[in-house]
Amino acid sequence: MKIYNTMTRKKEEFIPIEPDKVKMYVCGPTVYNYFHIGNARTFLFFDVVRRYFEFRGFKVIYVKNITDIDDRLIEQSIKENIPVSEIAKKYTEAYYEDIQALGIQKPTHQSKATEYIDEMIALIKNLENKGFAYEKNGDVYFSVEKFKDYGKLSGKKMEDLKAGARVEENLNKKNPADFTLWKKAKPGEPNWKSPWGKGRPGWHTECVVMSKKILGETFDIHAGAIDLIFPHHENEIAQAEAISNKPLAHFWMHGGFLNISGEKMSKSLDNFFLTRDVLKKYDAEAIRFFFLSKHYRSPIDFNEDILKESVQAVKNFYNVLKDVKYLTSINERPEYTDAQIKLKNQFNEAMDDDFNTAKAIAVLFEIAKVLRSTNDLKYAHLLIELGKVLGFFSNLEEKLKSSLDDVSEELILLLIRYRSQFKKDKNWKMADAIREDLQKIGIQLKDTKDGTVWEIEK
Repeated sequence: MKIYNTMTRKKEEFIPIEPDKVKMYVCGPTVYNYFHIGNARTFLFFDVVRRYFEFRGFKVIYVKNITDIDDRLIEQSIKENIPVSEIAKKYTEAYYEDIQALGIQKPTHQSKATEYIDEMIALIKNLENKGFAYEKNGDVYFSVEKFKDYGKLSGKKMEDLKAGARVEENLNKKNPADFTLWKKAKPGEPNWKSPWGKGRPGWHTECVVMSKKILGETFDIHAGAIDLIFPHHENEIAQAEAISNKPLAHFWMHGGFLNISGEKMSKSLDNFFLTRDVLKKYDAEAIRFFFLSKHYRSPIDFNEDILKESVQAVKNFYNVLKDVKYLTSINERPEYTDAQIKLKNQFNEAMDDDFNTAKAIAVLFEIAKVLRSTNDLKYAHLLIELGKVLGFFSNLEEKLKSSLDDVSEELILLLIRYRSQFKKDKNWKMADAIREDLQKIGIQLKDTKDGTVWEIEK
C-alpha cells in the first residue's frame, strides 16, 4: 500500500508503527455553525480510508476532534445572543446529526477541546520552560525561530512568513510569524485559570494535545483538508516536536478543495452550501459517489449536473441488484471464483495506490456489468462487499424492498408538479388531496424552501 505523504511530497509505502494496527487523527469541525459540503468531502473521504484499512484486516484507532472553544464560537455567541457553551452544544449536536445522515461511521474517539484544557496548559508551560514560548501581557506565543525545522511541511520560508505576517503585525510578538498558544480572556469571554492569567488555548495547541494524549507521541497518520497544511498542521508539528524531538505522525494526508466556479468553497467567502441543505435534495450515497469519483487530492467543482448523474449511477447499482433478485440470496456467503477474485484484486490495487477511489468505483461498474449479463449472484455479493468499503449499501435490504421503478418515480414527480400548480392557483383542496392520497400509499411529501421533496415512509 502506498500513500502520498505531504511531508515528503511523494507516495511512500505504508508500514504501520505497530503491526496490524493503524492510529490516525483527522481534524474535525469547529462547532460555531453547521458544516458545509466542502467539509463533508474531507469527513467522507477519511471515513473511507478507515473502512479500507479495516477491510484489509487492520485494527484502526480513529480519533477526530471537536473544537468547542474558539474566536468563531465567541463571535457566533454574540450574534445569536446565547452563551458560548450553548453555541457549542447546538452545533455539536447538529454535526452528529449530519455525520450520521451522510453514513459516516463514528470515530473510535471523538474528543472535545474543552475536555483537555489542563493538558494544554501543561504543554504550553513545558514549551515556555524549554525556551520555545514566551508570555507578553497575558498572551503566550510560540517562537518559530527557535524551531529550526519550521516550514518543513508547507515548504514556506521564514523570510516570506515574516513579510506576510507584518500585514497584521501584533506588537506583542517578537517575530511577526510567531503564533498564539494562549489567549488572554477579554471581559465576558469563557476562560480558564493558567500561570499567565485567565484565558483559553490556541487552536493549534488543542490538536497537538488531543492527538498525543490518545494516540501517543508518534502515530501513523495525521489528516485533514489541504488548507490545514499551513498554519494549523505546521504549528502542530512545531509544538509537538519541540517537546519530543520525534515526528508527530509518519504520514500527513490532505484532501483537495471543493470549489464553486473554480474558487475554494468556504464560509469566509460566503460561497458555500450547508451539508444538511444538500442532503434535502440528494441522497447521502449520491453525495458520496460524487466525491469518490474523483481522486481525493484533486479539486472538485460543485456541480449539480454531476450530482444528478451520481444519483443515477447509485440507482443503477440498486436496479441491477433488484433485477437479479439479490434479496433471495442475501444470507448466502459464496466462495468467489478466479474471475471474481481477479476483480477484487483490481479493487484492492486501486485503493492501495493512494486510495484511488475513482478506479475502485470503475471496478464496481465492471462487476455490475458482468452481474447484469450473467445473473450470477456471486457478483452481486462481490459488488456489495466492495461497495461497502466505500460506504455504499449501508441500508441495502431496506432500500431494495422499498425502491420504486423509474415510471413510479416519474408519476410521483408529476403529481408534485400538479400540486405545486394547484397551490399557485390557491386550490388548496386539490393540493391537500394529492398529499393525502400519496400518504395513503406510503409516500411522504415535505415542503422546503427549495421545493417539495418526497420519501417513502418507514
